[in-house]
Amino acid sequence: MSAVKKLWQSLSSKPGGKWVFTKVISMKAPYFTSIKARFERLEVGGAEITLWDKRSMHNHIGTVHAIAMCNAAELAAGISAEYSVPSDVRWIPKGMSVKYLKPAKGLLKVVGSLPPIQSGVAADVPVSVTITDKQGDTVFTAEITMYCSPKKPKTA
Repeated sequence: MSAVKKLWQSLSSKPGGKWVFTKVISMKAPYFTSIKARFERLEVGGAEITLWDKRSMHNHIGTVHAIAMCNAAELAAGISAEYSVPSDVRWIPKGMSVKYLKPAKGLLKVVGSLPPIQSGVAADVPVSVTITDKQGDTVFTAEITMYCSPKKPKTA
């Protein structure tokens, strides 16, 4: 079982555990501290993150910056992939296609989803990410291609 899966399973049901989980992930990949996010759900096949609208993430017109949403999408996709891959598979982002559909304001919901990942087979796996606002309107979509491949055998 991956360290991410163990960490989520041990923390997510505890008071403040989702916040602690998100902080630990951000310590491993510090760039994610540039956004104000918290994991709400994580399971094989996807994740849900809350993304707060903070002034530090605003663009020049006072809405959530496009790159902050890209960062949230990569966080959702990467941790979803890490949680979902079989133990003999590794992954790395290969590409990202995004659409900014309307200005993003207020509390945002980031949802990532991916299909099952096969053991022993190298493949591009699409991770779909949708960001919606408080009214339920989609403000952003992304497709992040994860290259998944068998882990190299460990040598002595």
